[in-house]
Amino acid sequence: MIPKVIAFYLPQFHPMPENDNWWGKGFTEWTNVAKAKPLFRGHKQPHIPADLGFYDLRLPASRIAQAEMAREFGISAFCYWHYWFNGKKLLNFPFEEVVRTKQPDFPFCLAWANHSWYNKQWTSSGSGHFSLARTTLLIEQTYGGVQDYTNHFMDLLSAFKDNRYFKVHNRLLFVIFDPDSFPDFSLFKETWNSLAKQNGLSDFYFVAHVFKDTEDVSQYREMGYDAVNLSLHAKPFGNNLFKTNGLIARIKSHFTTGPLVVDYKKAVSVMDTPLFEREDIFPTIIPNWDHTPRSGRFGRLFKNCTPEYFAKHVRTILSRIKNKSAENQIVFLKSWNEWGEGNYLEPDLEYGKAFGLALNSELHNA
Repeated sequence: MIPKVIAFYLPQFHPMPENDNWWGKGFTEWTNVAKAKPLFRGHKQPHIPADLGFYDLRLPASRIAQAEMAREFGISAFCYWHYWFNGKKLLNFPFEEVVRTKQPDFPFCLAWANHSWYNKQWTSSGSGHFSLARTTLLIEQTYGGVQDYTNHFMDLLSAFKDNRYFKVHNRLLFVIFDPDSFPDFSLFKETWNSLAKQNGLSDFYFVAHVFKDTEDVSQYREMGYDAVNLSLHAKPFGNNLFKTNGLIARIKSHFTTGPLVVDYKKAVSVMDTPLFEREDIFPTIIPNWDHTPRSGRFGRLFKNCTPEYFAKHVRTILSRIKNKSAENQIVFLKSWNEWGEGNYLEPDLEYGKAFGLALNSELHNA
């Protein structure tokens, strides 16, 4: 039994009117990626895509090429980030085309990125110290009750009926990005499961995406979630680790002249927990991280990310799930193509396909 890997997939690689208005005509995630600069000696920026190039997700050929490569790397399904603001949709074109055209022939599911969008602006005191000057709300995440949840479901019904939609325990997998901010998840769950039944579908398998360092995830089961996807990518940057383990190397000081930096080899040693052995918790594997294309000197990053260390990371996580039931031997990959976070499995000019092939090798040796 080869474990299943579900890769988070960012659709922000095509222009849309809202981004044109907020960030400038033609803005896509590639805008941030291409303008990134090294912020300290040894900092590798920009990261340049290799085999797939600076693709445009409006093109079917780009989406098909991604799926073919994902299959080569052992990915079981793409989990598309999905944006719904009480009837307002953003970045919806690529996924809707996947459903409409029936291509690529590759499994998929959805994760609702249920958070507001902001534009954060910073200022300098003149002495090298930076502070948050202004936060502008671009679009607010709200929850409109039964009618909104019904509209949301009906908008996605063709996707839920698609035979490519990924299921767990024969139920439709649906991830909630921020379960802590969802005020009436129980009503949402009840509404969607009722609508699924009315439309001849199975219930949903709701997964809470939890990305805080926690040893207690029982609250999410109590909220009604069927499982938790636990991601520990923020854990290596915690203040307690800075004080006790010395894993964090500051480039002078955060919010002063440089980003927070953690050596990847040491980071992977703490992005692990016995919680991953539980049947209802799905671990996350993380090949790399560098948020500075989006946040500049206020970012966080892992340095010295290599395919060899990633392979070790994967091996450790797979060992945690090897005794689970076959249906629950699932890991999430963060991410397939979050280039603006320096968090991707797609080939770049430095390592080519090495990260993806390392993943595939570990999966087949598990």
